Amino acid sequence: MKRHLICSVDSLPPGSRRVVKIGVRSIGVFNVDGRFYALRNSCPHQGGPICLGHLTGFATSPTPGEFEYLRKGEILRCPWHGWEFDVKTGQSWFDPARLRVATYPARVESGATLAADHCGSESDPGMSGLCREPYTLETYPVAVEADYVVVEVPGSS
Repeated sequence: MKRHLICSVDSLPPGSRRVVKIGVRSIGVFNVDGRFYALRNSCPHQGGPICLGHLTGFATSPTPGEFEYLRKGEILRCPWHGWEFDVKTGQSWFDPARLRVATYPARVESGATLAADHCGSESDPGMSGLCREPYTLETYPVAVEADYVVVEVPGSS
């Protein structure tokens, strides 16, 4: 599975979220009390932007007249129709047996680990200390044909 760098931990404090586009998917990344969770930004009900919804919790009543508020900031409510899902698992609380929002593994990695994965090393002669990713340009084959430079762009006419 390809890893995608989202942001630094400091720019996503507890209780906040960031919605990013990865390929064709819109994904919401949430910081819930210092732990990170990622959900697909599409409610299984009618495709609403679930990750833009209100973060809430559960109100329970063990006995008449007593109320408790549990799991504050862990329940995501769809802004279109109010369906609720668990940020940690994607589980629906409306129909838990059938409905779930797609989730993705999210974790924190050190800058040193990311640099080691994306930068040249001693085994890559001449590239030690230089980083290749995440920024790359699209490139195209170039050829010289009878004094003309030709660039090939797939899908163009």
